[in-house]
Amino acid sequence: MQLSEIAQDEELDALDPLRHLRQEDTLELLPPQPISIQNGRIQLEFPSGGTNSESSIVIKLAVDSSPGCGGIAWPAGEVLATYLARRGRESLRGKTILELGSGTGLVGLVAGILGGSVWITDQSPLLENMVRNVEINDLSHCVSVAELNWGEPISQELSRPADMILAADCVYSEPAFPLLVKTLDDLVHGDSSEVLLCYKKRRKASFLSPADKRFFTLLKKKFTWVEVEDDPNHQIYAHEAISLLRLSKKH
Repeated sequence: MQLSEIAQDEELDALDPLRHLRQEDTLELLPPQPISIQNGRIQLEFPSGGTNSESSIVIKLAVDSSPGCGGIAWPAGEVLATYLARRGRESLRGKTILELGSGTGLVGLVAGILGGSVWITDQSPLLENMVRNVEINDLSHCVSVAELNWGEPISQELSRPADMILAADCVYSEPAFPLLVKTLDDLVHGDSSEVLLCYKKRRKASFLSPADKRFFTLLKKKFTWVEVEDDPNHQIYAHEAISLLRLSKKH
């Protein structure tokens, strides 16, 4: 890619940070969701793994873009949810789990069905729809909803060390990059938490876009990371510029 093309891409990204998430050739992971959808419903099914597994996990999802882009489901969230489902109940049962930027709550709902005690979090306008999704999936006993604005002090109820911290489709708005990194840093205490970050690159290329590079430059100050390797779907979603990473906090 030539420098002029990169500069043009940067300008387009600044005007529409979600542009790369809704490219027409993206992996067909989700049922059709018009960007202007209001009060819609979709149903998603995930193959379940583990030794004592059901054939699949079914999630009913209310989607509504009126509160913002988080009100619909995005591809990296489906990738992370699929990965958790494939790991099965033995991997998540009894664990405390916190999801950042939950949007619809999809990933956290799957974690709840798999036996986790889950907090799904996002900004205030999205909470009502998240509560609705907890209720329609009958998960109120194991999935709780809370407001969490990145970069702000963590509430006492969310500050307890979690066994697992999840984030999907959170790397899109450049002004939020340092806030997301700060919140991850505040939540992760040593090696006690497994941290999974799933995101879609801004373009299909062997190199990172300047915007993605800026995020990982900030992240590198606090964390190291590796690609998740125990996922048989890795080559499929990697072809569509989606990465699933396991983060470790620097000592």
